[in-house]
Amino acid sequence: MNPLDRSIAMGPLGMSLGLLLFILALVVALIVGAWVGRRRQVNVGDLLFNALLVGVIGARIVFVARYWESYDTFWSWFDIRDRGFEPLAGLVIAFAYLAWRFWRHRAVRRPLVAAVLSGALAWSITAGALMLMAPRGANLPTVPLADLDGSQVTLPAVRQETDRPMVVNLWASWCPPCRREMPMLEKAQQERDDVAFVFVNQGESVDAVETFLQRESLSLDHLYRDPNMAFGRKVGAMAMPTTLYYNGDGQLVDTHFGELSRATLDRSLERFDP
Repeated sequence: MNPLDRSIAMGPLGMSLGLLLFILALVVALIVGAWVGRRRQVNVGDLLFNALLVGVIGARIVFVARYWESYDTFWSWFDIRDRGFEPLAGLVIAFAYLAWRFWRHRAVRRPLVAAVLSGALAWSITAGALMLMAPRGANLPTVPLADLDGSQVTLPAVRQETDRPMVVNLWASWCPPCRREMPMLEKAQQERDDVAFVFVNQGESVDAVETFLQRESLSLDHLYRDPNMAFGRKVGAMAMPTTLYYNGDGQLVDTHFGELSRATLDRSLERFDP
């Protein structure tokens, strides 16, 4: 797993490590910008927050425009819980906004440049160090999982049996985002016979899993239990839902932390297209 995609659990909530490092970089940028601008009595905090807002909105608009057919309703375009953004587009838009303000207002130039450079440096050092320490080419873990009938199975064995790329969803019935995305994943499993969808329940009993399936009228193939959550710890998923994408060779190629929409699922499934 990409180390920036690893999740950190904080009680019932979770946050990806990448988001945490981004917040740290923003705090560094705000501190440096305030310190440099103090002599000139210039505050660049508003500029940075405006750039962040403009970038996030732009990244969402570009993503929705690209995958608009995957959204069922107009209002679902605004549901950012699926984390459907185009980061590169958002970054370009945010920097374009900052460049415009830099050109229009001479007084903010020095503190603004100092803030942006310090934030970028903080991100590069922390994220870069994690990327360098990360192992390459992570494979499907061999952690034993339990079928609902009690028999043991490993995902490498399932991959050899199916001979297809694999989408592994880590979930629990007490997790509201997991419950919301499950019908969509069931439908995708029925539609995509070129991909094996695997559902790994985290830490719940057979009765809890079966009760949830009956209550929600779900029919899922490749449903397994991870009673001690050893699989989740192995892949670095400390919060749910987390969805992992493995190619036909069993190597991890993408990770999505948090709730999926059909649009974010379709984006990741593009990796498996011919």
